[in-house]
Amino acid sequence: MSQIYQMDAVEWLKTLPDASVDLFITDPPYESLEKHRKIGTTTRLKESKSSSNQWFGIFPNTRFAELFTQIYRVLKKNSHFYLFCDQETMFIVKPIAEQLGFKFWKPIVWDKCAIGMGYHYRARYEFILFFEKGKRKLNDLSIPDVLQYKRVWRGYPTEKPVELLEVLIKQSSSENEVVADAFFGSGATLIAAANLSRQYLGCDISDSAHQHFNERGLSAESDTGS
Repeated sequence: MSQIYQMDAVEWLKTLPDASVDLFITDPPYESLEKHRKIGTTTRLKESKSSSNQWFGIFPNTRFAELFTQIYRVLKKNSHFYLFCDQETMFIVKPIAEQLGFKFWKPIVWDKCAIGMGYHYRARYEFILFFEKGKRKLNDLSIPDVLQYKRVWRGYPTEKPVELLEVLIKQSSSENEVVADAFFGSGATLIAAANLSRQYLGCDISDSAHQHFNERGLSAESDTGS
């Protein structure tokens, strides 16, 4: 049964049984965003000008070890973990994940097909770090490591294209398996999972994330975690 929860991501993960998730995909609000917010080089604002949604607080770098510990625990043996992040966060989180048992394969590049805000070589891409627990083959070895999907304009802050998430889910899971996201935001991962006949588990502490997800019309059992 697909379910969503509203609580702290790590505390939510602690409630899940060991080896209960087949695939984990998530996009935390990483700490380096604070620097970009201050100089106006990101739209990932606490209150986005392109949206009425409130963006919840930063997930600090100091918490990645406990987050990854829980993700590793809840993932089944022979499974994949994808983490969306920027180039600064990549250098911080990669060694943490490896120390906790994940095998790092490579960064996948999401080419957004249009440049974003900024001053020096304005970014038109984001990294998706590809980790593995145990050993699991990708379902299609012809997929490249650069995925081109247009960014979502005027949507939920940091919203990802559903089609992009569908590629990752197709690659690393099978029908009826469980896909989890601890920072589901716009709900794109959950919608992609449902589109592909997977079960999903999602958590987000933000009221606006839950409101946005409910407005997208995908049914799920909800738990506030209180």
